[in-house]
Amino acid sequence: MSFRLAEIANSLSAYGNVVRVLVTGTKGSAPRDAGAAMLVWRDGQSGTIGGGALEYQATKRAREMLDTGLLAAHITQPLGPALGQCCGGSVTLVYERFNVDNLPLPNTRIFVRPVDATANSAIPALLQRRIDAAQNAAIAPTLTAGWLAESIGRTATPVWIFGAGHVGRALAQTLAPLADFNITLIDTEAARMPMQMSDNITTLTAQNMAGLIKHASDNTHHFIMTMDHAIDLEICHQLLNHRFAYAGLIGSKTKWARFGTRLESLGHTQLDIARITCPIGDPALGKEPQAIAVGIAHALLLERAQLESTTGIAQRTGEI
Repeated sequence: MSFRLAEIANSLSAYGNVVRVLVTGTKGSAPRDAGAAMLVWRDGQSGTIGGGALEYQATKRAREMLDTGLLAAHITQPLGPALGQCCGGSVTLVYERFNVDNLPLPNTRIFVRPVDATANSAIPALLQRRIDAAQNAAIAPTLTAGWLAESIGRTATPVWIFGAGHVGRALAQTLAPLADFNITLIDTEAARMPMQMSDNITTLTAQNMAGLIKHASDNTHHFIMTMDHAIDLEICHQLLNHRFAYAGLIGSKTKWARFGTRLESLGHTQLDIARITCPIGDPALGKEPQAIAVGIAHALLLERAQLESTTGIAQRTGEI
């Protein structure tokens, strides 16, 4: 996970000063890998570093920082009997208290700063070489001699969900807690929208849902699951006239065979039609809305993990 500047700025606006707790390294068995982070404010928190006694103690220490004014610290915490945990490994945690004055500038690519009062005033040479070697690529959180470097958060993946029925709502709510998804839930009726939603879910009501596609960015992932086959078909038709990262349609193989014939009659080639996936989800997980949503979310996460693996972003530990 990278430094999510927008999320932290929004939390500062809503809650005042916040402390970010970041896992920068692990040894042996640990509940979360390097890069996991949470934000803590006086009467709440978001994110997780693994739960249990480790997270409870980290939250307590973070709130103490809000009271004492300490700006940064890092510790290596054994995960043994002292915490009542049986993981047997250890985690290195960095604590940083943020306010509106010490956030990085919006155009910053890699955020580099000391997180230890005893750190030298200059960036360690080893860390600087790592930053230079990255060039335009992202780097995982890297802690070296009391200095921390990490990439500023990547642009969130846009996800458009057409249809706020049982499956659409389940998919939006399943994706919402996951990092780096910007979700738009679209329907013809506002009454179908969930009563409570996360900040990264935008609701949009439109009688002509397919007409919105011209406004979608080329890297959007589209999921079509309205209550009307005719609307589904028109959305598929408009998507095939537009660029997209992914398009998936809920339904059976029989439904897709009929759609294929209709789309061909609308002038689309079989090669173009094959760009749309149908059915979506993992049938082995079941047909319940939540099961379908989990299958779709799993596929999205796998796609992202594979992309990060090929670009060399994913790393188990940031300690060098």
